[in-house]
Amino acid sequence: MFDSLTDRLGGILDRLKRRGALTEADVNEAMREVRRALIEADVALDVVRSFTDKVRTRAVGAEVIKSVTPGQMVVKIVNDELVAMLGSDAKPIDLEAAPPVPVLMVGLQGSGKTTSTAKIAKRLTERGNRKVLMASLDTRRPAAMEQLAMLGTQVGVATLPIVPGQSAVQIARRAMEAARLGGYDVVMLDTAGRVTLDEALMAEVAEVKAATKPHEVLLVADSLTGQDAVNTAKAFDARVGLTGIVLTRADGDGRGGAALSMRAVTGKPIKLLGTGEKMDALEDFDPRRVAGRILGMGDVVSLVEKAVENIDAEKAMAAAERMRKGQFDLNDLRMQLDQMEKLGGLGGLMGMMPGVGKMKNQLAASGMNDGVLKRQKAIIDSMTKKERRNPKLLDGSRRKRIAAGSGTKVEEVNRLMKMHRQMADMMKAMGAPGAKRGPMAGLANMFGLGGGGMGGGMPSPDQLKQMAEKMPGGLGGGGGLPAKFPGNMPGLPGGLPGLGTKPGGLPGLPGFPPKKK
Repeated sequence: MFDSLTDRLGGILDRLKRRGALTEADVNEAMREVRRALIEADVALDVVRSFTDKVRTRAVGAEVIKSVTPGQMVVKIVNDELVAMLGSDAKPIDLEAAPPVPVLMVGLQGSGKTTSTAKIAKRLTERGNRKVLMASLDTRRPAAMEQLAMLGTQVGVATLPIVPGQSAVQIARRAMEAARLGGYDVVMLDTAGRVTLDEALMAEVAEVKAATKPHEVLLVADSLTGQDAVNTAKAFDARVGLTGIVLTRADGDGRGGAALSMRAVTGKPIKLLGTGEKMDALEDFDPRRVAGRILGMGDVVSLVEKAVENIDAEKAMAAAERMRKGQFDLNDLRMQLDQMEKLGGLGGLMGMMPGVGKMKNQLAASGMNDGVLKRQKAIIDSMTKKERRNPKLLDGSRRKRIAAGSGTKVEEVNRLMKMHRQMADMMKAMGAPGAKRGPMAGLANMFGLGGGGMGGGMPSPDQLKQMAEKMPGGLGGGGGLPAKFPGNMPGLPGGLPGLGTKPGGLPGLPGFPPKKK
């Protein structure tokens, strides 16, 4: 999301940062380009005007003129105004009410309402430790109720039994009664949708709202529809009153106009972003983190949170211990590749690391993408258990067999083996007495956690949580993360080398060896 806007704004602000002093003409020229970039990203025109006017007013003021680094100050101002436009503070789903708390899901047909209902229910169950009941109020769309029941089984959340012939209001009342009798904490009410806004839809939603008095009314909107999503939000808010918005298919939206306009136009916060088809592909919408991603400052907090959620710490620590002893085999490498995929693949990781997002185009041009990870895993899967444990067995004939079995070329097998050899040497060096304990140790030290226990680069879950808590609220603003981390970029948990920016290539990336000088 925001890929095109990130590229455009990055180029504009980089030019400003390279100048030793800024004049009012420099700022005006930059703001014209920013305005054009925002309009191309499908941001509402009124929002664009307000944003650029505020930035210009601050950028030609004393705080920039007297600054030692005026270019950097303009970047900070742009970051601050982006955060303000997106809503300043994160607004999670509010469940502070007497249980069962009704949450009403509304939206147009095809926006992903039913899937989002199941995703949120799963999230509340697993993260919030809440007992959730889901109920489908969609009596018109064929198999809508059966779809929610299947999703409920998939995510392990109870759904209200289907009783044919009942109206949406009757189902809603029955759901609330069942939740009270069953001791449920939250009731997710999935209402019917329409292809377009009409009076019948609004009347039904208003009637359900009056009958259940929901604590949250969440609009599910498709971010790919751009300003139509904003118009839909305005219409629903005017008729039934919204408390928040869930934007779906954010992973497919390269412009981000709906997200950038939604809060400013409707006044309603975006609470969650749907980032994929999987049931756990749902993210909290934090304006500070999103602004950091847009400006290429990364989002280390989200990266740490993903690591806590997705990485098996015991396996990683066991692997780290083997690495220190020089026992890094191909089974360990495969686990590293799995971890990278769980953390969002190469693209997701690059977007979250400060200063590295700008290298995504270089990676794409080199053919380095998430498909490479899959090919690397296929190569390892084509090996025997003995070969994985002892890579020295892989002579020419075995490599030909592995390439044929994995549908790859011998050259790709050779690159994988070279990468494994480099990583094994690096891990062994890290395990030597007095050596740094892996790339993540630098990040831990930066937040005062020390390097102890950070074997091979994998902090414990408690240390990861401490890192998240110690991170300043803003990225790139006053008191935020520094523009560059000391030494290398933070490594991937489990000891995978960091994505350094030194000349000579990107160490440790599968299939992408350093360039020859």
